[in-house]
Amino acid sequence: MATIVSTNPYETEGFYDTAIAAGQHRAIVGGRWEETGRIELGVLQAAGLLPHHHLLDIGAGALRLGCKAVPYLEPGHYWATDAARSILLAGYNAELSDPARLDPVQLIEDADFAFPGIPNTITHAIAFAVFPHLPAPHLRRAFVNLHRFEKLETFLFTVFLAPDAAASKTPFRQPDGVVTHLDRAPYHLLVEDLTALAHAAGWRLSQRADILPRGQILFAARPMR
Repeated sequence: MATIVSTNPYETEGFYDTAIAAGQHRAIVGGRWEETGRIELGVLQAAGLLPHHHLLDIGAGALRLGCKAVPYLEPGHYWATDAARSILLAGYNAELSDPARLDPVQLIEDADFAFPGIPNTITHAIAFAVFPHLPAPHLRRAFVNLHRFEKLETFLFTVFLAPDAAASKTPFRQPDGVVTHLDRAPYHLLVEDLTALAHAAGWRLSQRADILPRGQILFAARPMR
């Protein structure tokens, strides 16, 4: 049987340490640092995020959003997770204009979307450019585990979509030129499969019309309570 080799660079041993040592903490979270960070904060504000709210930034990387959200939110109202805490701390040390507004204990290593140590005060969550790198069970796990946040109003996340079942089975070129796949990163999904996955986990989805980098599609998920 042929061995399946991962095409996800984030799963390569030493990936984060090597990049951070080379000063590449911005580059490894996808580039377009300023543009994408502004977009992330903008879509959150459009979804109702105000300074008194509490934000969970899932897959936050080097705080591309965090360096903008921390000054916007009241102190202590930003929490972040990532598979490697080292990249979160690299962002904390290099990108925050006022580190005193964020306690580094609020930067949490979490590769399993279990959200350990995150308080129940969370009102908004975002996972921007996270799930295109991961197979669908990770998104399902996030949906299930986010339900414990009783005050959560909106969960924003991005995915790549394939237009129909036939296109989903082969490599598909997205409008911005990225080629996505059914069985390896970057992944695409069918909107009907995504909707069914969300509904089964207790969420209502709405697709946003925002134009995002690399042709990603933004969805807002709200809990069915």
